[in-house]
Amino acid sequence: MTRPTPLWLLVVLQGGISAASLVVEIVAGRMLAPHVGMSLYTWTAVIAVVLAGFSAGHWWGGRLAALPTNRALAWTGGATLAAALTTAAAVLILPMVAGPVLAVVTSPVWGITALTMVVFFLPSFFAGVPAPVLAQIAITSNPDRSGPALGAMFASGAVGAIAGVLLAGIVFIAWLGSALTLVVVTVVYIASGLLFFWLARSRGFAIAVLAGAAAAGMAGLALAAPQQCHQETQYFCLRVEDLSADPSSPVHLMVIDHLAHGISARDAPQVQFTVHGAMLDTLTRLRAPRADYSTYVIGGGSFSVPRSLMAQGAGPMTVAEIDPEVTQLAEDAFWFDASAAEIWHEDARRALLIRPERQFDIIIGDAFTDVVVPVHLVTREFFELVAARMTRDGSFLMTVIDYEDRLGSLGSIVMTLREVFPVVEVWTQAGQPAPGSRMVFAVVAGSVETPISQFTAPAPDLMAFAALDDRFIRAIAADRGMILTDDYAPIDRLMGRPD
Repeated sequence: MTRPTPLWLLVVLQGGISAASLVVEIVAGRMLAPHVGMSLYTWTAVIAVVLAGFSAGHWWGGRLAALPTNRALAWTGGATLAAALTTAAAVLILPMVAGPVLAVVTSPVWGITALTMVVFFLPSFFAGVPAPVLAQIAITSNPDRSGPALGAMFASGAVGAIAGVLLAGIVFIAWLGSALTLVVVTVVYIASGLLFFWLARSRGFAIAVLAGAAAAGMAGLALAAPQQCHQETQYFCLRVEDLSADPSSPVHLMVIDHLAHGISARDAPQVQFTVHGAMLDTLTRLRAPRADYSTYVIGGGSFSVPRSLMAQGAGPMTVAEIDPEVTQLAEDAFWFDASAAEIWHEDARRALLIRPERQFDIIIGDAFTDVVVPVHLVTREFFELVAARMTRDGSFLMTVIDYEDRLGSLGSIVMTLREVFPVVEVWTQAGQPAPGSRMVFAVVAGSVETPISQFTAPAPDLMAFAALDDRFIRAIAADRGMILTDDYAPIDRLMGRPD
């Protein structure tokens, strides 16, 4: 018969495993980002799948808790070692299955959910097994103080979960990266699993050591595998791709999570390589009220647009980029001179709110979470703040992505802007779009109309752009739009990405 396990050790085990399991949940979102983006859909899928895994694991753990203590501990040790193995394997499995799963399940919501289920359900399931077993042992080992013992176990699980979330979000991902973070979790699971076998005085301890060694080997393979991110920050997975046709004249692409955020050429700073960049660059210069106009850019990314405007004689340039490591990457790999601009490393809306004295001739919205503008940057309250920070003849420009057959996001943004600005225009690439295609728009708001209704600009080949007919835009807004507010702005749903 197994001697009683001290309550303090049960509390430590429960807290450690709970912390490790929540680290995996946070890392899951970051690991999925290069494949499916970081959106409301992503976090919905991650939370749902992880909770489903925990629930199933708790159910099985409850059945194990009914076994004699030594057998329950041995089975729990096996489950914890399985958690170690599947956690380490997640790094290797995700890149292999992402393409096939997303090709079969084309719905954005269900595709992300299916991919999350394939990769992260089993680690969560096995991590959920120990809790009921440890709680049962705590109660039976302390029959005179079963209530406090049970409370201690619940508290330990909650504190461990809090610690896991904080460690993953603030320390591990930014300092270690996703793969090494999961290796740390794997080590915690291996140590816990072997401890369970030792506490059970199980004859299978030697086999458990072999299983732990296998999990450690899997962790080693995970570290050696090619990484999806060249750099992981507290906010993003960053990658730089070399698009140079001529090595002596480099051209680089910045990928943030899974979205291409900008392309820059070292020797041609004024040339844009994206549709949205070409529109924002040209429209800014067309609508500038004076030669030395001041600009506030929301979202730096590769800093291609600010770099181009500065190269063409723009006045004072201010950029709000929430992630300082993105700015550093723009300096290192995209030839942006940060010393020539004022950079605010904070949320763009808050930056405007706390600086009521600042006024800008042009404000450019070019921030994205996945393929949608962050919710707090598309509301009536935000647009009112923008209007208050613009000069009398100033203009607000923003990039909007929507689908040709939906346009609910575009219509709502236009309708909301019309609540604040007397003139709202929508620009896009001239020509008939393909049915159902994803379209890129530049929405312009201010007090006067743009002096021309079409223009050409290099992107990098010469492309034609035009303002959509105002009657068409009003019809889209009336038919498919809604006023977006801080209280209610369902931009993901309005965008209505195809199933």
